[in-house]
Amino acid sequence: MCDRSARREPSESASPIGADERTEPHIRGGRLTVRFIHELVEEEDANPERVAEKYNVNIVDVYEALAYYHSTPAEMREDEQRHRAAVEEAERRTAGASY
Repeated sequence: MCDRSARREPSESASPIGADERTEPHIRGGRLTVRFIHELVEEEDANPERVAEKYNVNIVDVYEALAYYHSTPAEMREDEQRHRAAVEEAERRTAGASY
């Protein structure tokens, strides 16, 4: 179940995908993002059933996450850009840090 509820129409509230304005789409009740599921299954060629088993989610939710990824390409590109920018900022901030 993925969460982007703040941007959903009322008829779509039963979807397993959701998020609010502060997060990217994820499986409801957890922290697995749609982007992460897509990376595992489609970029790293992980078996969807194994992903569901490993992360203790319903297989239907894995396929819903993949469907969401492909049905909202502009939103997913924006999420990827935000993620990349956040990673770059974190790397920039920690590059000079001493521990």
